[in-house]
Formats: sequence, structure tokens, C-alpha cells
Amino acid sequence: MKWREYPFDAKTDEPKKILDGCIEARRLLLTGFGGFEKVDKKKWRDAFTPTNVAISLIGESLLYSRLGEFIEECDKRKLISFLVTNGTLPTKLDKLLDSAEPTQLYVTLPAPDKQTYTKACRPIIKNGWGKLNESLELMKSFSCKTAVRLTMVKGLNMKNPDKYASLIKKAEPDYCEVKAYFHVGESQKRLQRNNMPMMPEIKKFAAEIADCIGYKIKDDDEQSRVVLLSKK
Repeated sequence: MKWREYPFDAKTDEPKKILDGCIEARRLLLTGFGGFEKVDKKKWRDAFTPTNVAISLIGESLLYSRLGEFIEECDKRKLISFLVTNGTLPTKLDKLLDSAEPTQLYVTLPAPDKQTYTKACRPIIKNGWGKLNESLELMKSFSCKTAVRLTMVKGLNMKNPDKYASLIKKAEPDYCEVKAYFHVGESQKRLQRNNMPMMPEIKKFAAEIADCIGYKIKDDDEQSRVVLLSKK
């Protein structure tokens, strides 16, 4: 997981242009389904007008210099915004407190300690572990819903639930997601199928974290191998 983080002076697109482009791209992807007789046409038409925006997936979302404006544009259109960050840009995360908070903020917690963090993430930025801890501390200042996300990899970062618990306590999130790594995509070049935890293992690990932080097991999903912990 070598993050694409580096200084750059590239010209940034307007928030409105990006959002319009995303919606148009979604509609193009959906167009062909209209000709399939088994498709529920009402659901198909409804899907042309999205209600949620996930600001994540490729690189680090906080690198976009006009992120606050983008979230404001989502708010204007009554879109639910989910912001996901790896926590390595706490100063930019802090700026959102003065501009526009997302509907829900997710911070990825990939390791229970600095040594495991360095091995698992191979960050190219300086002091990534320290910056992640700063971001965790910032989370409790947000008024929106917050969540800490853990993707567990057997033989790599699936250990020391008590240390994960100590880090989660810093953030005081509303939720904590404990999810299994899946052996798909580019990760197949670095990891093995036996690095995927099974659902009983995820449940056990999540329960151990929950006991340490006093959270409740709110829900789980067998197919996704994920357990949701909730503060309330």
C-alpha cells in the first residue's frame, strides 16, 4: 500500500465540475441496464440521481486543495458525503473544521504500532505514524459522525487488539469498522490467500477490541466479513 502522496502544483478542477462529471459518468455506466428486461425500471431511473458521495478510493482525498468547497457543493445538492482519509494530513483535516464537515468522516487505522505501520504501509512521507495519531486526536473535534476503519490482514497487522483499542480511544469515534482483507486486485502480488481472515476470526478480534473500549457490536455482514462496533 504505497500511497501516492507527494508535493505537486497541478491545476485543480472546480468542485462543481468534478461533481457534475462524476454524476454524468455514473449515468453513462447505468445506461445499458435499461434494456435488460429483468431490471426494475423504477430503481434504474432512481439510480440516475445519486444520493451519496464517497470521497475516497484512489490516493489521499485530503490532497485536493478545494475539498471544503466540494463538500459544500455536496451539501447544496443534499448529497450525503463520506470522506475517507489515511490520516497523514492532519493540518488539512483540521481546516475542514473551519470550512465544511462531511456527513461522515472515516480515518483508516492500518496498524497497532509504528513498526507494523511502517511494514504494512511503506509510507513515502515523513512521520506518517505521528501524523496519523494527530488525525485520530482531531476526530473527536468533529460534530459529524465519525468512524475508524480497520482492515485486518493475517500475519501482518491482525494482532494486539489492546493497542488498537488505545488508538481508537484517542479518536472517540461513533463507530469502528473491523473488516477482513480480501485477496483481490493488486494486493495479490504482495499477499497470499491465507492472509484473509475468516468471519469467525474477525468477530473474535472485533469483540476483543469492543471489550477494551466499551463499545457494542452493532452489526456484522458475513459476505463482506465486517463487524461494526458502536459507541452507543
